[in-house]
Amino acid sequence: MVKKKIRYTRKTKGRMIVIFLLFGAVISTLGYSLIENLKQIKEINDEKEYLKERIAFLEEEEKVLEADIQKLSDPSYVARYAREKYLYSKDGELIIRIED
Repeated sequence: MVKKKIRYTRKTKGRMIVIFLLFGAVISTLGYSLIENLKQIKEINDEKEYLKERIAFLEEEEKVLEADIQKLSDPSYVARYAREKYLYSKDGELIIRIED
């Protein structure tokens, strides 16, 4: 079997170069888009994790606040809380404040 050497004309070489350049441009554009999309996905996943942590924190805070609401519905707790926090006293009581 004899191999024939293929000779490309100048016009054919020019077309091939243009086709390779276009193909390279398309591949580069698609690669850039892929990298940008991967960055966006990572940012969204990071934000999702942050928001999950934030939700867990807020749910805990909600539980604490609901417990406070229940405590504040008890008149004896409210009276004791006011005496401790705002230094209110009953008639005949003497308040002595001790610094830490």
